[in-house]
Amino acid sequence: MKRILVVTDTWRPQVNGVVRSLEALSAAALELGASVQFLSPQGFRSFRMPTYPELRLALTTAGIVGRRIEALSVDHVHIATEGPLGFAARRYCLRNDICFTTSYHTKFPEYVSARAFVPKSLVYRCLRWFHNAGSGVFVSTDSLAADLEARGFKQLMHWSRGVDHDRFRMRETSVLDFPRPIFLSVGRLAVEKNLKAFLDLDLPGTKVLVGDGPDRAKLEAAYPQARFLGSRSGDELAEIYSSADVFVFPSMTDTFGMVLLEAMASGLPVAAFPVPGPLDVVGESGAGVLDEDLRSACLKALWVPPWKARAHAETFSWQASARQFLENLSAVDPSFTIGLANT
Repeated sequence: MKRILVVTDTWRPQVNGVVRSLEALSAAALELGASVQFLSPQGFRSFRMPTYPELRLALTTAGIVGRRIEALSVDHVHIATEGPLGFAARRYCLRNDICFTTSYHTKFPEYVSARAFVPKSLVYRCLRWFHNAGSGVFVSTDSLAADLEARGFKQLMHWSRGVDHDRFRMRETSVLDFPRPIFLSVGRLAVEKNLKAFLDLDLPGTKVLVGDGPDRAKLEAAYPQARFLGSRSGDELAEIYSSADVFVFPSMTDTFGMVLLEAMASGLPVAAFPVPGPLDVVGESGAGVLDEDLRSACLKALWVPPWKARAHAETFSWQASARQFLENLSAVDPSFTIGLANT
């Protein structure tokens, strides 16, 4: 069985798309004959990331990380994030002529510029330097690949995402007792998620937000009519999805949007802007409405049949995602071969 090490600066107890993607990859890859291990901030001295206190970053060096990698004796190193662990692993691999790949999960330039006066071009230059040193950059959508290619990123490879169809499904009963229609948004309550665009809309019924983050108190004070349910996960989150009428995704900076798949798998049509992420995940499937006028998209999405959203979500699976990941490794690393054709 091939052994893969994924180096990630974000890990439990954080709840985000990167963590959920990596955990799902680990489970699905095992069925395909590969073992995925993780090198995370756990076990390192760490500090809280400014403006993102839930995320603790490791205090370490390339030498320390290198010794951890050597002790694990893995067949391939994949660097998932551009944090201290990612930089240390990159440096170690380059020093020792070790083939490694990376993945581009988050639009850090947009996030940084939303919080501080740092030019996006400068952050992109740093990220380009970071990723282009590897043998391949895994990206989740065609739109993201086209954007990064135009910015000088090389060796881009597609790695899509999946959804748990058993957990996120249509249900006959509702756990939300609010005036309908219920417009739901799920995600981190932070400036980069563009939640004001949703909360400012003149919509009938109730706006419900699930998630936590630095902007929660400010948003709750500014929008007392909206219902803020806090962080939810697992079956509790799945039940909330299936209890709403429309899933509203106002973000214009996400690279994929796994919550889109979770919503659609729950029979929840999507309303979003026509931007990368929604354009790739929803597109012209009929599982939602993409419009520059978000209010119009929300109202039109009320008429989308729930079965149509569910049917589109069923075209995404974690096994297909894991297979794509492993095939990418085989393509860039001659020493990494696995019998995927027979699995």
